[in-house]
Amino acid sequence: MKFGVFSMNSDEGLDPLELARETEGLGIESIFVQDHSHVPVTRRVPFGAGNEKTANIAERKDLSAGFEEAGGDMPRDFYRNREQFVTLAGMAAVTSTLRIGTGICLVVQRDPIWLAKQIATLDQLSRGRLLFGVGVGSPWNREEISNHSTDYRTRMTLMAERMAAMQQIWANEKAEYHGKFVEFDPIYSWPKPLQSPRPPVLVGGDGPTVLDRVLAFGDGWMPGHHDDMGFFQARISELQERAAAAGRGRMEVTVFLGRLDRLDDYQAAGVDRVVIMLPTGDERKFLKDIAEAMYRF
Repeated sequence: MKFGVFSMNSDEGLDPLELARETEGLGIESIFVQDHSHVPVTRRVPFGAGNEKTANIAERKDLSAGFEEAGGDMPRDFYRNREQFVTLAGMAAVTSTLRIGTGICLVVQRDPIWLAKQIATLDQLSRGRLLFGVGVGSPWNREEISNHSTDYRTRMTLMAERMAAMQQIWANEKAEYHGKFVEFDPIYSWPKPLQSPRPPVLVGGDGPTVLDRVLAFGDGWMPGHHDDMGFFQARISELQERAAAAGRGRMEVTVFLGRLDRLDDYQAAGVDRVVIMLPTGDERKFLKDIAEAMYRF
């Protein structure tokens, strides 16, 4: 089982380049950083609502300090973060084996032609170390999504079209795509990703239709922690059975924001990678805890 870490990438935390060096030095496989362009001051839906992963974050004492104006419930790390791709490029430049990941990239907030170029460039510059975690956004950040001129109600279809369009750009000398929300005639776009046919796409989410998205445009599933391991293992089995029936082969499973006290359960369930969160301001201590735990696996 592989181990990764997740940083909120706050400007109040450890310098990300230093964090990347220390993570690689401890033998940890990967590092992921978050993607929020901004956080609206007022929101209709409380933080964590409808999303088990973010609800778990909200309950952590190490992040509960600093809830401010965003509905009175938003950890400040969510709006003090650095830009995702710039940070990952810097991390790649100061390391040589550490895999860098988007945790997650909010594809519904990004232009697909630009995003395809950014991902391909980052994969090239990192020498093929990019893990492309993707997602559609949670109910509590619908205002953030709307500020990017995206309709929250149609975000699933938009996500699927943007992922398909990027695949066309990465795979073809002359790429075109014609959908409901994404539309362009043949274009040239370079570079192409170093990894073939693309960096591994890890589809985030835990909803009832997430496995459909994994099979449609993903190479693996990146759910959050599940207390009910029986249910979780059944979903993993369903994913692998459906992938085999579709001729896809085995799909990688990454538990995002996993727990160190459930590592045996993850391994028994068939998990390939566990990503542990690093609390802002306490990154070094948690890095050491993770390094100690991973040598048992």
